[in-house]
Formats: sequence, structure tokens, C-alpha cells
Amino acid sequence: TTILRAVLGTLRPKSGQIIRGRPSNEETLTFGYIPQYREVDQLFPLTVQDIVLMGRYKRIGPMRRPGQRDREVVMESLRHAAITDLKSCQFSTLSEGQKQRTLIARALAAEPSVLVLDEPTSAMDLVSERDTIELIRALHQEEKLTTIMVTHNLSLMANCAKTIAIIGKETFLIGASEEILTDENLSQLYNAEVTVQEVLGKRVIITGNGP
Repeated sequence: TTILRAVLGTLRPKSGQIIRGRPSNEETLTFGYIPQYREVDQLFPLTVQDIVLMGRYKRIGPMRRPGQRDREVVMESLRHAAITDLKSCQFSTLSEGQKQRTLIARALAAEPSVLVLDEPTSAMDLVSERDTIELIRALHQEEKLTTIMVTHNLSLMANCAKTIAIIGKETFLIGASEEILTDENLSQLYNAEVTVQEVLGKRVIITGNGP
């Protein structure tokens, strides 16, 4: 989370430099940030459409009202997240998976070039977790959005992430998923016996020797 906030510019690193663009053509990257849904004030009576419209505020500018283009982008974002039918529902009444989709739609409304997600499947049931990851995968593959995600669920990432960075007190590894998620690397990271096994064609991270 700290690294994500440094990338987004809400925290200043003590040293080093964060580059938020492509030096070759000086194109500035735009970020769509998706926090954990529990960070959103759920006592305020906002609808799903209200929440998604918040993603347009930076483009709308201060003291200006949303225009036709803003409302079109909001509806398009709702369609991408498959929650158009929930647009008039209060955010606080939604399921965990629906809340996360709402925040993804809000990030899409900013028309970003990079999606940044902080624990997007935290506390979800298995079906909601699967559906959320499939939505993120579709946005990456079909909309060509670069996606940066922080999670503690290594088994989930082992089967959907192309590049993985592991960060610990004395560990920093980055590379292709199959090269980073190995028994040796994970055992060293957690100072415990960890194995990577294949079950029904999926990689699973197990502590200990497993079955």
C-alpha cells in the first residue's frame, strides 16, 4: 500500500525518484486507483452512479457541473463493470463483490492508462473473488490497461499475473511469475517451508509439504 501511494504521488519517498511517464515521448501516465472498499465512507447515502461519477472530478475541474460526456463515460464504466442495473442502489447496501466492481467502475471513469488496485479481493467469498479477478483480467486484455495490484493471495496471483514483485524485510524479487514463485524464494521470504504445487492445472501455494 505504501508503494502504491508513492506511485500515485500521495506519499513522497524518502529517497529515489518515481517516474510517472514514458521518457521516450514524454507521455504522462494517468492512474485509476481502486482502494479497498472498506476505505470508502459507507454511511454517506451515495448511489453507485454517484460513486462512479467521482472518478470524473479531476477531469471536470472545480466548481463545474458534469457534462454530457462525463455522464456517457460513467455509463460506459458501469457497463464495463457489469453493474448498470445497480446504478441507483446505495453503495452501502451492496455485496462485497458489487462494492469492489463499483470502485473499479469509478477508476475507469477517470479514463486511466494504468489501473492500481489495493487488495481488490480482500474478505471476498470464492465466487466474488473469481468474478473480480476475471473482470480485472478482461480490462487488462481487452482494454489494454496496464494493471498494478497489491495482494497477499499468492495462489491467486500465481495463475493470473504475468510479472510479480515480492517485497519483504530482506527480500526484493521481481520477474516472471513462474520464475519468482518458487519453493526456494517463498520459503526464504516467509522463513518457513513453502511449496508450489499444481492442482487441476492451477498453481497453488502451500505451507509445509502439502498432501
